[in-house]
Amino acid sequence: MKLHRFWMLLTFSFLLLLAACSGDENATSEKNEAATNETTEKTDAQGGELVIEVLSEAVELDPHGSNDIPSSNIQRNIFETLVVRNFETGEIEPLLAESWEYVDDLTLQLKLRQGVKFHDGTEFNAEAVKVNLDRLLDPNIASPRLSNFEPISEIVVVDDYTVQIKTEKPYGPLLFALTHPGGNIMSPAVIEEDYKRMENGGEARAYGNENPIGTGFLKLEKWSPGQEIRLVKNTEYWGEQVAYDSAVFKTVPESATRAADLEAGYAHIIDPVQPTEVPLVEGFAQVLKQPSVSISYLGFNTEKAPFDNPKVRQAITKALDREAIIKGVFDDFGVQAFGPLSPMVWGYTEDVTKQDTNLEEAKALLAEAGFADGFKTAIWTNDNPQRQQIAIILQEALKQLKVEATIEVMEWGAYLEKTSKGDHDMFMLGWAPSTGDADGALYPLFHSSDIGNNNRTRYSNAKLDELLELGRIETDEAVRADIYKEVQEMINTEAPAAFIHHQAYLTGYANNVTGLSVDATGIYQIQNVQINQ
Repeated sequence: MKLHRFWMLLTFSFLLLLAACSGDENATSEKNEAATNETTEKTDAQGGELVIEVLSEAVELDPHGSNDIPSSNIQRNIFETLVVRNFETGEIEPLLAESWEYVDDLTLQLKLRQGVKFHDGTEFNAEAVKVNLDRLLDPNIASPRLSNFEPISEIVVVDDYTVQIKTEKPYGPLLFALTHPGGNIMSPAVIEEDYKRMENGGEARAYGNENPIGTGFLKLEKWSPGQEIRLVKNTEYWGEQVAYDSAVFKTVPESATRAADLEAGYAHIIDPVQPTEVPLVEGFAQVLKQPSVSISYLGFNTEKAPFDNPKVRQAITKALDREAIIKGVFDDFGVQAFGPLSPMVWGYTEDVTKQDTNLEEAKALLAEAGFADGFKTAIWTNDNPQRQQIAIILQEALKQLKVEATIEVMEWGAYLEKTSKGDHDMFMLGWAPSTGDADGALYPLFHSSDIGNNNRTRYSNAKLDELLELGRIETDEAVRADIYKEVQEMINTEAPAAFIHHQAYLTGYANNVTGLSVDATGIYQIQNVQINQ
């Protein structure tokens, strides 16, 4: 209960911060909330196709694949996890598992929902859970989503609808980890075929990517790369049917085009709405403003000179003008970040050294590092216009340190691939810890075991690794909080990354759309969406 009270307090505090930063948008937010929560009779909203226009296309649809939000936003509708997290209360709630209990400190036992089938007709049961988690843990699969599940040592089938998940050491965030998209359950028949193809020289997860078969309320009909992903209603879904026949996710990189399509009625939902476009879009549609657990950051390749020198990293961190970025790029939507955790994430504390902006200190630090005359470098970013704007602001700030930085822009999928290889100097990225816990926020980004995967700063520190590992196995909440306080202090001062802001997700939707929400990690919740005529 302490964790839940702490979670709600942080959420409430963060909402107040967002309201303060967003000026006079309270009335609009209340209007949006009312529109989002509005219910209408099913008879007014049957059938049709829900059109969602997005900035970036999914990278992979196999749930054990790419660990990015565009992919998760598609998978969310095709697959289901054993449990889900209610972001408003912090509670873990049932989904494919109906109930659970700890048999001992190392064994979590779950009772599974009966009568559920995968899209291919395969029955969902305890064996399906075991097959999925075993595959996720298989080093031959090389899942980018492994880090949250690494402490799992064994999955035991007790009976057809009872499964046990065992860990070698106590793992406090286990239930939260099971809410992560990596915990999505896919058809065992697909997994079997994927392994067969691997034995014949095929690439791991390739078949799963082409055949993403889950238990969700929608199923894949067609993926036209670079254009759209079309999902159709799962008429055999175990729960309540969606009100529409199909949902199509169209890749539309241009923000102005997305807004124009929403106004013209070609799209029902667009994401993201650029902050500067919010007043425009609100002239003909609704904009949902959702506080988030996310962090945007500038990462340094700590394996490459001069970024292997912490004073260089600290200098650039102090050259980053967060206030100017919040105002100039985000129109005061979102909150400045002074460390790696959002106030909505368990473990957040203000009682640490904060990353701040101080150009004179930045110059002094760079001189101490032996770079008083600066150096040449590059800032990588993907095709997100906001990140490109941040890169330009940083580029100008670095000129005052005599640092000459070029900016390289890449398509999303290529960007993830290249930054994982470590060829970069500096890069722009974001992280949304879907577990809502400090472990899920910090372990993947900064533990040395995840270098080349989520740890794209390639930061390695034995002391930090030890603390992150202790945080996973500690069961005393107060002691655990102290551990993550020390972790945040170390990350802020060592500065493998410069933390920028905790964004507000801005999603546009038509006036005739109800039931839409976006969770604090940026995942669309479209199961209850209705298109009202």
